[in-house]
Amino acid sequence: MSLDFLALLMVGAAAGGFVNGLAGFGTALFALGFWLNIMPPQQAVAIVLIMSILSGLQGIYIVRASIAANPGRLLQFLLPALVGVPVGITLLEHIDAAALKVTIGIFMLIYGGFFIARQSLPLVEGARFYTQVLIGFLGGVLGGAASLSGALPTMWCTLRPWTKADQRAILQPFNVIVLTASAVILFTRGAYVRETLIWIILALPTTMLAAQLGIMMFRRLTDVQYKRLLVALMFVSGFVLLASELITPARSLFGLG
Repeated sequence: MSLDFLALLMVGAAAGGFVNGLAGFGTALFALGFWLNIMPPQQAVAIVLIMSILSGLQGIYIVRASIAANPGRLLQFLLPALVGVPVGITLLEHIDAAALKVTIGIFMLIYGGFFIARQSLPLVEGARFYTQVLIGFLGGVLGGAASLSGALPTMWCTLRPWTKADQRAILQPFNVIVLTASAVILFTRGAYVRETLIWIILALPTTMLAAQLGIMMFRRLTDVQYKRLLVALMFVSGFVLLASELITPARSLFGLG
């Protein structure tokens, strides 16, 4: 293991952990950009899942009161999502995952850009039970088909009249549980070999400490600032998703990669 490898491993661990602690999601968005340069995609994703789950547990703890105050609201998203994940995995055999990611990336980019430009965010009032069940299910489908389970729930939470703790009480456990299901699937496929476990052991302390720094910043955010943060991350996520799906193939096509 070279010093360059170790440096990129730790920088990715710190970046992913910090964003997860701050926003409640986003480990993969900020860690994979570093880790895909030093290890195969399946290994990088396998490590990201564990980092996301374990750092996410810290985020769940800080909003445990909000989760306990309204567990039914979380279940409106989570139970349909668990049904949707195997549906998405099945659909993956019949659809182009890259095209789906590009479509969702464009949607996220437009959504984030539009609401960044607005002075105030719109609010969707009311219980909206059936809408939230549908969004949870579609989130599970997108998770199974394209590893994008959190996109629609995050967009929806920014439109609801909820506090930052209420929003995080949905997004954090939703992501942790869906990602745990994904990690179990990878485990059954033999992704967690000895080398992968060594990288996890090395990266985990950095991820957990960085997540604590992110949580400290989260506590300082107002409800409006947290909504704005989620919108901004949607924009960045859309840009990174499009870049990963379009720029890399283009470089290969023109002999630049």
